[in-house]
Amino acid sequence: MAGGRTSTAGPGARQESEESTMTKEKSPASAAAGGRRGAGKASGTTTNRRHDTAEMRRYKAVLAILAVFCVACAGLFWPLDQKITQGLDIRGGVSVIMTGHTSDGSDPTPEDMDTATAIVTNRVNALGASEATVQQQGTNSILVQIPGATDAEAAVETIGRTGHLEFVRLDDIGDADALNQISLGIEGVTLGEGTYTAFMDGSHIKSVAVGQPSYQASGEYVVNLSLDDEGRKLFADVTTALAPTNGRIAIVLDGVVNSAPAVQSPITDGNVQISGNFTVDDAIALKTVLDSGSLPISLDYSESRVVGPTLGQDSLQQGVLALGIGMVLVIAYLFLFYRGLGLLTFGSLTVFAFIYLGILAVLSRMGAFALSLPGIAGAVLTVGMAADSSILVLERFREEIRMGRSVRNASISGVRHGIGTSLDADAVTLVSALALFLFAVGPVKGFGLTLMLGIICDIITMFLFKAPALRLLANGAIQANPGFWGISEDLEEAAGKRDAKAVKGGVAHA
Repeated sequence: MAGGRTSTAGPGARQESEESTMTKEKSPASAAAGGRRGAGKASGTTTNRRHDTAEMRRYKAVLAILAVFCVACAGLFWPLDQKITQGLDIRGGVSVIMTGHTSDGSDPTPEDMDTATAIVTNRVNALGASEATVQQQGTNSILVQIPGATDAEAAVETIGRTGHLEFVRLDDIGDADALNQISLGIEGVTLGEGTYTAFMDGSHIKSVAVGQPSYQASGEYVVNLSLDDEGRKLFADVTTALAPTNGRIAIVLDGVVNSAPAVQSPITDGNVQISGNFTVDDAIALKTVLDSGSLPISLDYSESRVVGPTLGQDSLQQGVLALGIGMVLVIAYLFLFYRGLGLLTFGSLTVFAFIYLGILAVLSRMGAFALSLPGIAGAVLTVGMAADSSILVLERFREEIRMGRSVRNASISGVRHGIGTSLDADAVTLVSALALFLFAVGPVKGFGLTLMLGIICDIITMFLFKAPALRLLANGAIQANPGFWGISEDLEEAAGKRDAKAVKGGVAHA
């Protein structure tokens, strides 16, 4: 029996011995393979670390450049009341609608309206009202808005005057009553159409200047004209003929005699002086009219409105207060629900505001923007949209963590998906804002512009601040203190899902 047990045990012992020998023989190869795997893993870890370091440097560089850009924007828009142009409804001023008609009472042609609008624009700009707007409305009306102006009638007197200048020999005037009044020295005599013949008009004027006559020490001002070669010859011929008898030449503007000086000697140098007891404002207004040329149609103002600066400033203060309250409420909400991540949104709103105001300041300097109350409404709306895009990014970031991804990976995929969703929403709103800007008129156009610029600034902020800042924080601060950054519950939920999955898997295996 003992031999049997020995015989029975022998083969098993030999088999175990062979297996042990084979294991020992294979162990050097296995060790070599394990060493190679270990070396490969170490090499991959080193490469990943280098890649992470390069990414961190890139994120920091983007944020540094953005900080410099924000400082430059602050220099552009500060102080706000001086760098951003205020519109009529905020600053106060005059709004006038003028209706055009031809001499026979018919409606003007589109070409005449285009010419009249261009001339009125030149006259308004010459008055120093660079923030003014001139827009053609309908087929025969022109809207003029002049911030800072207080007298609608004076504005219309300058910008709506036809400005047709004529030079008439007194002996070519057929109205006896008018001639008698001119002889008595009465100013502002009106000449009826067809009662006189002009030998020259204002088309020969080369330049216009305001000055004071050298022969008087009073405060009277005159307007000096310089004629072109053809005008100089015409004027020289007429004054040469009138000089021996001291004949007179009537200077007629829009059918009204401004002055009728006597010719003492031939005027051959092409320099003509218009006098008429002008104050400096009267002389500047006349110069503006003559500089811009004569209107092809007559303009009569059909509606005028004066906005007081007090009302405008009150509206501005209310709008700014609404904007401030909106930002405070948004930031408080974000801190309440997102804790430390609310700092990220606060930073993004700050960057958004710097870029937004910088763009508005540049447009104001170019004369392409004036802040209005609808514009403030558009700005308030864009603040909410910028906060909304931040919420989308943060929610997707936390959702990725709850799905089981690491904080670092969640910052990459969450930002990518969150920005993609925000871009879809911004694109829809941008189309609406662009339509308002292109096809609307007046204040609605300003609303569309501020809304469109806000969307563009939000997109810039998403790519240049939200994405690099969140990814940079996810690689250090957020992982180190998840409770402060408001993701500890998300991490616990992800861990709970993993444990539940592990338990379920163990039960199934059993």
